[in-house]
Amino acid sequence: MNKIKKSAVVTLGLVAALTGMIATSGPAAAASSPIEACGGGSYHVIDSHDFGSSATIYLLYNGTTNCVVTWKTGATGNTAYVEARLRHSSMYFRVDPGNYKYYAGPVKVDAQGRCIQWGGAYGDSSWISDWGHCG
Repeated sequence: MNKIKKSAVVTLGLVAALTGMIATSGPAAAASSPIEACGGGSYHVIDSHDFGSSATIYLLYNGTTNCVVTWKTGATGNTAYVEARLRHSSMYFRVDPGNYKYYAGPVKVDAQGRCIQWGGAYGDSSWISDWGHCG
């Protein structure tokens, strides 16, 4: 009987400890730049499109992979609809849509030797590029 009580106490203690860990863990920290959002390293901005002073869609490239991030430049920290999208010439769009505080994305595609289309949205405004950045 004592072994059962000890097992129950140990189990309840573990459950309480795990619950505390889950309750106190917060969301991952937001990236500090579009380059960092794409993974840093050798990514660099090759194109962009502005939604006035509200947000900017960034197209980045690292020599192999294209990456799109829609970065809020106004009202950061407030939740708003933001979207990043990207595809190459033989696929459907990969899209990261949602109500975000800082940015949407990263959306990544390996597109060596292919043309891409990229874009995004902020609030009710959206934009998609023509086919380009072929290579």
